[in-house]
Order: sequence, then C-alpha cells, then structure tokens
Amino acid sequence: MAQDASALHLLAYSDSQLIVKQMIGEYEAKEESMVQYLQQIDELKTKFKSFQLQQIPREENVKADSLSKLTSALEDCKTRCITMQYLPEPRAPLNIQAFR
Repeated sequence: MAQDASALHLLAYSDSQLIVKQMIGEYEAKEESMVQYLQQIDELKTKFKSFQLQQIPREENVKADSLSKLTSALEDCKTRCITMQYLPEPRAPLNIQAFR
C-alpha cells in the first residue's frame, strides 16, 4: 500500500522484539520461515529511499493488533469478505503526520 501511495520513506512499527532484532541483525533468524520472511522484507525495503522498523510497546500497537485479530477471525469464515477500494489519487489533499 505504501508503494501504491508512492511513499518514498517508510517507518514501520512492530511490538515484536524478536522480529525487530532479527531485522536489524542483532538476533539471528534460525527458522526457515523467518529467514524467508526477512528476505522478503529486505527485497521490499529497497523500493523506498529509507525504511525503518521501530519496536513499540504492545499496548501502543492496538490498531495493528485489532487488524490481525480481524484477519484471524475471517479465516474461519470463508463466506465473509472485506472490500478494499484502491484510489490511485487521494480525493482530498494529504496531510500526513507521524503519531507516537
């Protein structure tokens, strides 16, 4: 989605210390699935001028947590779907701000 929005710089947040430490090279990824996951991230981050992954406390990750729970709930119910509409250009001027 960030690519589709023509973002040049990406700041991502994770409440997983393991993932963040593996991304920055402080921890070694041993599981094959995690190695593949990190390779995919390495490939995707080259699409941006800058990419940063920042660890945040779990209680500050409520939105992402809610989305992941929604995704898990929908996996059990194949008859439901969430419709996303792609807008190639914003309908209103963008005023993007970083929140912490």
